[in-house]
Amino acid sequence: MSVQNLNTFDPFADEGDPLGSTQDVGSQANYIHIRIQQRNGRKTLTTLQGLPKEYDLKKLLKAFKKEFACNGTLVEDEEAGQVIQLQGDQRLKISTFLVQEGIPKSTIKVHGF
Repeated sequence: MSVQNLNTFDPFADEGDPLGSTQDVGSQANYIHIRIQQRNGRKTLTTLQGLPKEYDLKKLLKAFKKEFACNGTLVEDEEAGQVIQLQGDQRLKISTFLVQEGIPKSTIKVHGF
């Protein structure tokens, strides 16, 4: 009597990439993220991150503040790099502003409630 299923087979062994060299699957690096954060009470904060390096964030922040009549600041984050923070819910205004400036709408992700 011989036992056939005693072969050494490791189901978790590396067999290469089954999807075929898709190293960017799930990466969020090529998107511009517009998020909203709740502060206290009715106060909210809108954050913008992931802008390409060719944009001057200080000039963009100044244009946002003038256009939307709100205050804002540029914050350095260790994970996300430089993040623009604006007072209030400015998500749709930022999105339309960036589309008018020539950024494709498919690269902009708007998050929040």
